[in-house]
Amino acid sequence: MFKRIELVTLVLIFVVAAGVSAAYPGTQGQAPAPKPEVKRVNINKADAEQLQALPGIGPGTAERIIRYREQHGPFQRIEELMNVRGIGPRRFARLKDRITV
Repeated sequence: MFKRIELVTLVLIFVVAAGVSAAYPGTQGQAPAPKPEVKRVNINKADAEQLQALPGIGPGTAERIIRYREQHGPFQRIEELMNVRGIGPRRFARLKDRITV
């Protein structure tokens, strides 16, 4: 009887392991895929179209960014973008990894 329990246990372990492997095909022995590098937009050089490619930036906000740049000179730090009307802390948080000066 003891051998029968061992055999059943081994079979169950094998079935569970096979099920996990089937649930995640192609993941055995592989390192996770590297995250693609996000291309950053230089907020001092970008035109309206490039700015609009950023999340949450529409035509109006893009124009305000360009106007701010023209009136105040180039941004010294990305955080200065929050001086532009319509870009608050939450919107900036979505942008900060995608912009540079």
